[in-house]
Amino acid sequence: MRIAQAPRASAILYHVLVSQTETHPWLLPANICPIVPITFFKARVPFEFVDVSGETLHMDLEEAEALLKKRKYGGLLYAHTYGESSTPNEFFLNAKILAPELLILDDRCLCIPDLEPDTDSPADVTLYSTGYAKIVELNFGGYALMKEDISYQPVHLPFTPQEHEELEKAYKESISKRDRFAYHDTNWLETNSDLPAWYDYRQQIEMHMNDSLGQRGTLNQIYSGQLPSEIQLPQVYQTWRFNLRVKNKKRILDAIFNAGLFASSHYASLAGIMADGQAPNAEKLADEVINLFNDHHFSAEQAEQVCAIIVENLSWN
Repeated sequence: MRIAQAPRASAILYHVLVSQTETHPWLLPANICPIVPITFFKARVPFEFVDVSGETLHMDLEEAEALLKKRKYGGLLYAHTYGESSTPNEFFLNAKILAPELLILDDRCLCIPDLEPDTDSPADVTLYSTGYAKIVELNFGGYALMKEDISYQPVHLPFTPQEHEELEKAYKESISKRDRFAYHDTNWLETNSDLPAWYDYRQQIEMHMNDSLGQRGTLNQIYSGQLPSEIQLPQVYQTWRFNLRVKNKKRILDAIFNAGLFASSHYASLAGIMADGQAPNAEKLADEVINLFNDHHFSAEQAEQVCAIIVENLSWN
C-alpha cells in the first residue's frame, strides 16, 4: 500500500484517471459532488451515472452490477453519502469477479479520515480530503491509500484561482437551473503546491480531529434533542453534517436564510446535468434533504435558533 498526496483530492482523482492506459467509461453515483464528474471531463474519461438506493442512499449496487454485466467499464467510483462510513466489500469483490480489470475507487472525502489502510477493503484507491467543509478542515489537501500495482503518475498543470472560481459559478448555475452543463477546459485544477511531508500532514489531521468531532457532537446533540426524530436521518449519516428530510424544504431554507443563518442543500442529482439519464431516488433525496452545519463555522446558539425556525415551519410540511 502506498500514499499519494495532492493539494486537493480531485487532483489525486485526476492523476489516477490520466495514468490509466484504457479509457473505458466509469460508473459514478448520481449524487456525487459536482467536482468529481468535472474532473472526469478534464481527464477526458467518459462516465455514466448510477442512481442511489432509496434504502442506503448510496449507489444502487444492483443497478451497478447489472451495468457491469452488460459492457466493459474502466472503473467504479463509490461515494459515502453524507459521510456514512460502511463499505460494500462484498460488492467490490463481486465486481472484481465480473470485471477483473475494473478499478475501484472508494471516495471517502466526507468520512472521518482514516490514516491506516483498511486491509479488508478490495478497493484499489481509497480517497480522503481535508479541504473546505470536510470532517477535518485544513483548507488544503487530499490523500489516497492505494495498492502498489495501480498506475499513478502525477502531472503538473497550470493553475489559475480565478478560473476555478468561474468554474464553480458555472456549475452551480447549471445545477440550480437543472440545465445541461457545458464543460470548457481551463486551468481550474490545482495539482502542485508545497505540501507537508506525510508525517507532518498526518499530525495536523490528528490534531484537528478531536476538536472537529467534539464540536459536531455538541451541535448534533442540540439538533437531535430539539428536532422531531421523524425528520432526522439515522445517526450514521450525521457526522459530516446533521441531515433532515422534509417535504417543504424551500420554505424552511428560506426562513433560515431570512433569519441571517445558513444551511446547505447537498447533493443534487447530476443525471441530466453532467451526463444523460435520470436518477429518481437521487432526485427525490435532493428535493427533501437539508444539511445543518455542525462544524466550527456554526455555534450552539445558532444551532438552537435554526431548530426553532425549523420547528416553527414544520407545521407547513
